[in-house]
Amino acid sequence: MKYRAEIDGLRALAVLPVILFHAGFELFSGGYVGVDVFFVISGYLITSILIEDIEKNRFSIIHFYERRARRILPALFFVMFACIPFAILWMLPNQMEDFSLSLIAVSLFVSNILFWRQSGYFAPAAEEMPLLHTWSLAVEEQYYLLFPIFLILAWRFGKKGVFWMIIVIGVVSLFLSEWGWRNQEAANFYLAPTRAWELLAGSVTAFIVQKKGVQKHNLLALFGLASIFLSIFLYDETTPFPSVFALVPVLGVVLLILFANKETWAAKLLSAKVLVGIGLISYSTYLWHQPLFAFARIRLSEHPSSALMLLLSMTSIILAYLSWRFVEKPFRQRNITSRRTIFSGSLVGLCCFLFIGYQGYLNNGFEDKLLNTQELAVYKSTKRSNEPNCEHGVDKCFELMSDGENGVVLLLGDSNAEHFSTGLRNLADEMSYNYIQLTYNGCLPLANFNRLEKSPGFNQNCKSFNHEVRENLNFHEKNIDVIVVSAAWLLYYYGSDLLETTANFNKHPISNIRLSHNGKTEIEENERDEIFGNYFKALFTLLKKSANKVIVVGPLPPSIVKFNHKNSLFSPNLLSSSEFFNSTSSFNLVFDNAVNEANISFIDLAKELCNKDVCSVMRNEMYLYGDPTHLSNYGQSRIMAPLFRNEFLNIGFNN
Repeated sequence: MKYRAEIDGLRALAVLPVILFHAGFELFSGGYVGVDVFFVISGYLITSILIEDIEKNRFSIIHFYERRARRILPALFFVMFACIPFAILWMLPNQMEDFSLSLIAVSLFVSNILFWRQSGYFAPAAEEMPLLHTWSLAVEEQYYLLFPIFLILAWRFGKKGVFWMIIVIGVVSLFLSEWGWRNQEAANFYLAPTRAWELLAGSVTAFIVQKKGVQKHNLLALFGLASIFLSIFLYDETTPFPSVFALVPVLGVVLLILFANKETWAAKLLSAKVLVGIGLISYSTYLWHQPLFAFARIRLSEHPSSALMLLLSMTSIILAYLSWRFVEKPFRQRNITSRRTIFSGSLVGLCCFLFIGYQGYLNNGFEDKLLNTQELAVYKSTKRSNEPNCEHGVDKCFELMSDGENGVVLLLGDSNAEHFSTGLRNLADEMSYNYIQLTYNGCLPLANFNRLEKSPGFNQNCKSFNHEVRENLNFHEKNIDVIVVSAAWLLYYYGSDLLETTANFNKHPISNIRLSHNGKTEIEENERDEIFGNYFKALFTLLKKSANKVIVVGPLPPSIVKFNHKNSLFSPNLLSSSEFFNSTSSFNLVFDNAVNEANISFIDLAKELCNKDVCSVMRNEMYLYGDPTHLSNYGQSRIMAPLFRNEFLNIGFNN
């Protein structure tokens, strides 16, 4: 296959936006599409090689896998190995346990499945996962595993037949991604079935180039280049992805491969020495950047500055050159490393990472070795566990509730209600009441707002959930004894402004919620009081109609402790009470008025946690918080259990 310098330039155009996006530079809000560019390039190159080998009767599945192993595994294993000492030094046991699982998943080429189950790609927790970026390698490896076998088996139908089979499979995959972003957002992002069409777009391109060659068309090539740039700068975390929106960068790459003849302006631009140089080391650059960013975020007590992230971005390029020069290149050369060496070395490396990962997972992140007895006790106080949400669907849970002979306690809200679930269930069981939990993480209860920083799929699911709950509350009016409602009220009310109210919040970003009342524009500061005042009044009125008693839990003061490195965990910063109350005064006025007007029971968490000086995060040298915005199991039992018990006794729940 003839070398094309512009393809290496295209690789640079893929990897640099990904790095700058992960570094947090807002200009590159759609930089994640660089991964899609890589997918198309991989599909094109691999299919071109396979077609050439099959047509010349020299295809060998062993030889193909050998080449993939030489290309992928040495640098990958080297970076994984380099991560381990920093994980041991800086990670808390829960992080080490997750990291151990990722070592296993990466070794088995299923890290995309692991991260699908663990975290959303754009979630704050994902920023501290050193191997998160390997999800895309897993998708490619799954393609490498299956596509050659498919091609060999399908070749009997002729080249034209294979071409149309690939198109049909690709179209099905594209339609699946359109369904997926609306219904299974995380799975849609991570899993191969909804990503396959991007790789297959490259495969189709390979068939066309193999038949017609690379054509010269300046305008189409420039249009392809512009399509990639537009998606990099105009897309963001709220863009449904992958979906038809991914067609813009994908078709942009296809146009460049088809029409960027070396004489075109686009090819000359992409063939610039600096871009080709970065393209040559793009794989190692991609491997290094995420561990550097993740460990910096873990180690620092403050959010890394833009200057530091830019420095780390450049460091990833330097490390990439070294690993390309001394790891990648030697292992690609058959005269230096034999096939036996590659396969046996890969097997040994795989077994080592499986062993280390299994031991880390089996031993709870090596908690007994990473922490002394006192540290371990403090660390364990940060643990959180929640009761499962209603497993049968909203309608079914209300049916089960109405069939019971005992009274009913209903927990309603988002994750800031969910963290009360274990204690509330235990209390309901103790007092012989049925317990129903209807919580939806990140979803303001019974509201009709949009979260602008979330995808349309999330907002639609949130609204559907709230609609089902509202309909059932109206239908089962007064069949519920007690409703307990809670949410991250402050974060919904202030959004990103809450982060700017104090220097401490700014150093420890908590959330960037952006609510819209009309579905398009963010709620302005001058309209918050009216919009939220009306929302709270409507919410409390509906709940009072639906239950004999309503208990609303007020906002939890955010903790500014960074729960990701033991040095900061065991020497916590504290939020001053005056700072907290001054920065939330407008919310408190609106919320308190609505509670008083509704005449419902109110648990004031700020009163429980904040004295005249500071808002406490610990009691008896144990953590009340499990993360900056949720209580731990210890906090739940130490703070909430007595408060709920008193409320239940006050309303006659005493068996």
